[in-house]
Amino acid sequence: MNSDRRSFLSAAAGAWVGSRLLGQDLVYQCPMDPDVRSNVEGICPRCGMKLRSGIPEPVEFPMDLKLNPAAVKVGEKIQLEFSVLDPENSKLIQHFQIVHEKLFHMFVVSQDLQFFLHDHPVFGADGKFRYEITFPKPGMYRILGDFYPDGATPQLIAKTILVPGGAPQSTPLLHRDYSTRDAGNMQVSLETDPPDPIAGIKTMMFFKLNPADGLEKYLGAWGHMLAASDDLIDLIHTHPFIADGGPNMQFNLYFPRPRNYRVWVQFQRKGMVNTAYYDVPAHELG
Repeated sequence: MNSDRRSFLSAAAGAWVGSRLLGQDLVYQCPMDPDVRSNVEGICPRCGMKLRSGIPEPVEFPMDLKLNPAAVKVGEKIQLEFSVLDPENSKLIQHFQIVHEKLFHMFVVSQDLQFFLHDHPVFGADGKFRYEITFPKPGMYRILGDFYPDGATPQLIAKTILVPGGAPQSTPLLHRDYSTRDAGNMQVSLETDPPDPIAGIKTMMFFKLNPADGLEKYLGAWGHMLAASDDLIDLIHTHPFIADGGPNMQFNLYFPRPRNYRVWVQFQRKGMVNTAYYDVPAHELG
């Protein structure tokens, strides 16, 4: 290769590296919704998180759950203590990104799907999250932790608690129920496309809120959703795909298996958080 050719290639490579350093070819993504991409910095229009470049490959961070007292009793307050560990060395993670105004989102669902809680454990000076809770009945409860360790990707980690005493809860028999709900200070109605959702294929869920005045963002998003399979194996936390303050909110969801799902949605109007749930069967393809 002659010297002129080498000089040209060297200069071109230098210009390319320089443009990378200047951010001209960087791709910014939403950590929560990686399909939202941009060539410039900004905010995700779907969930409100800051777009970032160089997001690492997803790696699961173990989450330990300690109960205090260890013996859980129905109707008695206990403390849940969450510790997030480094997957490489098992050391305690103590630095987290704020996601939707909080460091840690917690969902609790009972086996019979009658108990639902979305709240936020308190971060302590020792790097652990704590929350006081009273379980209203015996049976199995699934607890979903939603958090974002610094330098990693958002995490959804589930734990199971068994509360002894009395007859155990049974898996509920769910049937399609899209009935309009009275929730706090609004009514919420649902339609899906396709009308009969299919597991593994995108389901568009259209919620109509009435009245439409006074709608506000709740924890940095126009809405929050938790979908749980009737056997509590699948737990999905997501946010509106299209939302502009109402009255219509669209969520896109992929039901992972052919099961019946209970779907909770939360919207805020005039300072009040409205919670409604629907039962949605996801069918097998074909």
